[in-house]
Amino acid sequence: QVELEESGGGLVQAGGSLRLSCVSSGRISGSYAVGWFRQAPGKEREFVAHITWSGTSTRYADSVKDRFTISRDSAKTTVYLQMNHLKPEDTAVYYCAAAKGYYLATDASTYASWGQGTQVTVSS
Repeated sequence: QVELEESGGGLVQAGGSLRLSCVSSGRISGSYAVGWFRQAPGKEREFVAHITWSGTSTRYADSVKDRFTISRDSAKTTVYLQMNHLKPEDTAVYYCAAAKGYYLATDASTYASWGQGTQVTVSS
């Protein structure tokens, strides 16, 4: 299992930027992919972005494409989500999740490990 912890959330005005971090700890038996998901009050958890273990492949939800960028460091212990041009509708709790083996990038149920989330609030 991989233990994940998100950070970097906060309050920002519309049009501003935030950078979220997802740090992994504990024993890692092999490669894993990481996805970012978010959940707003009264709404279902939705896919935001995904990156493979190698970092060579990424995927984004249409709602954040061209505004958000997912990346990971060379040690593959930290995954970042750079969020630019933030909108009020981006307000949500953001979670990072790790997947290994069989999984679907956009399907939260296929991720094995989850962080506890970090709040992002975008004011208008």
